[in-house]
Amino acid sequence: MSFENKDKRQEDFFDTCSHCKTGWSCCLGTRPPISAERRSIIEAFLEKKKIAIENAFVQEEYVFPREHPDGYCVFRNSKTRKCVIHSVKPETCVAGPVTFDINVRSGKVEWFLKFETLCPLAGVVGKNEALLKRHLASAKREVLRLVNELDARALKAILKKDEPETFKFDEDDVSKSVLDKLR
Repeated sequence: MSFENKDKRQEDFFDTCSHCKTGWSCCLGTRPPISAERRSIIEAFLEKKKIAIENAFVQEEYVFPREHPDGYCVFRNSKTRKCVIHSVKPETCVAGPVTFDINVRSGKVEWFLKFETLCPLAGVVGKNEALLKRHLASAKREVLRLVNELDARALKAILKKDEPETFKFDEDDVSKSVLDKLR
């Protein structure tokens, strides 16, 4: 299994993120959903890189990375503040300041961007049209893959999560199979 993507999943935003004034809230208590496929990819990556993390995942209404006692994601290196699984990290982490909801009545996935005050990365991508276009394409591709891979229970659970401090900027049709899961 190759972990080095020919198509980058995301730009390298560590420089922007390293200056985050919000205390890396994206890694704090967010509980990104993990599909069975993503879990396999992460576990294989950890094994290949010889990164030992005991009980890396929690299963509740859906699977997500375990948190350290301080509430940060188990994959966040506390010294470097970088993700130790960056190249294979969860789809919603790749999406970054882009989040989503699914409107079953309209059959649309609705795309939201977090406010810059919540995520400085939103300001960086929002001010650069070319970067925004690339990031949105990546975010949408990643999130739609996740939405298709999650089972109905997990998808319903993550859609219950509130996403404050965002604004809707786009919407796309969602597949019939995803809508069927939500009905």
